[in-house]
Amino acid sequence: MKVWIAGAGYGRGAVVDVSEARIPVSDHGITVGDGVFETVLSRSGRPFALTRHLRRLARSAEGLGMAAPDLDLIAEGVAQAVAANRELPDARVRITVTDGAGPLGSDRSPGEQTMIVAMGSFPGVPPQTDVALAPWPRNEFGALAGLKTTSYADNVRALAHAKARGASEALFRNVSGNLCEGTGSNVFVVLDGRLVTPPLSAGPLAGITRELVLEWYGAAEEDVPMERLPEVSEMFLTSTGRDVQAVLHVDGKRVSDGPGPITLEAMKVFAERSAADIDP
Repeated sequence: MKVWIAGAGYGRGAVVDVSEARIPVSDHGITVGDGVFETVLSRSGRPFALTRHLRRLARSAEGLGMAAPDLDLIAEGVAQAVAANRELPDARVRITVTDGAGPLGSDRSPGEQTMIVAMGSFPGVPPQTDVALAPWPRNEFGALAGLKTTSYADNVRALAHAKARGASEALFRNVSGNLCEGTGSNVFVVLDGRLVTPPLSAGPLAGITRELVLEWYGAAEEDVPMERLPEVSEMFLTSTGRDVQAVLHVDGKRVSDGPGPITLEAMKVFAERSAADIDP
């Protein structure tokens, strides 16, 4: 496996074997999680929606108070990493940008950013799944709300909670008591016959797949009180890895026996539109 690295002694970027890749132990992404990232799906060597992902990377960096990353350089790094890993026709492309080397604390020091493009195999996911509710809320008023940062320990803990209960994803409520998001996904529900997804003000990440579903299929962006979950007749998750994935059970309670009509139509529209345009 090959990775692309810039900064951290690699200058404007180099492709190296993963076993040879090195970054300083003082990198702020390691010591305090001071960084941002994106995950892009590459099919047959073609990254999907890369432009949207890079724009969100820049928004996350701005929200974290980091210097604006060089998006052209990162795009070049993605191309080099994909070309160097041709044995992975379908792959998960992980783009990480950290604030670079810094003190062993929360202060930052001037210096170049660390940029990494790593790749891994992507086996795909089933069209339906079960989820569990995380016992910890997402703070929609926090400094990191809506940002895709490397401070992901909350998600690691919640996902382990879900998997221990036979689910593939955990859903967070926010501190206001409304549905927020999954650990790595956005959530859509059908309530009173209408497709609804939590608004960005509820604290979820502005998911790229979420954004495309809203543009291509449509849904209302409204708060969903957690007490209304038993009324939901359909539910699906969206993410780079899942596309549109139906949810059958929440905490072991049945939502539906299979993907409902609205979910099936959203799946169909997304599959058709994403196949027709690699960088929508």
